[in-house]
Amino acid sequence: MGDAETPDEETAENDPVHELEIDEEQPDEEAGPTEELLHGVPVRTAFGQQVLFPSVDMYFALVEALRDAGFVQVIDLCGVDYLHRERADLPNSITSERFEVVVNLISHARRERIRVRVQVGEGGSVPSLFDLFPGTEAMEREAFDMFGVVFDDHPDMSRILMPETWIGHPLRKDFDTGRIPVQFKGAPGQS
Repeated sequence: MGDAETPDEETAENDPVHELEIDEEQPDEEAGPTEELLHGVPVRTAFGQQVLFPSVDMYFALVEALRDAGFVQVIDLCGVDYLHRERADLPNSITSERFEVVVNLISHARRERIRVRVQVGEGGSVPSLFDLFPGTEAMEREAFDMFGVVFDDHPDMSRILMPETWIGHPLRKDFDTGRIPVQFKGAPGQS
């Protein structure tokens, strides 16, 4: 009982899915505290989930490594616009940009989720995950349609919700809201 490993511990040690190890960055004398890294990118924990912050250049390779480690399904992919919002939730090594693409992946074998947050500048683009996860095709089109984030090498980078003739991206914080003229002043029967 004392030092014997349980069957779950043995399985975890021999299972390649459990090889996700967190590396610690070597301390830099002039820098502040070290950041934890997972697959070479900063990682934090939020709401019981690991959250990874790759650069645009590392984004595709990171998601591929996560897929190979057992995160076999993209649950969600969406865009976020942080116009005029101060960002205190990013690791020190990550530069805040106006847009962010958020990808949630799941490992059914581990019963675990992981989140990837990549910063995208105005007019910037990120690689498409379509070759790794074909189910992201519509999600990436929605992020493009609503926020204007372009996904490189996407098979059909066209609008999915708005008409092709629509000008602008409706979920951007600086998109003007529409107005419908009111044709009456009061409800019927009221004076």
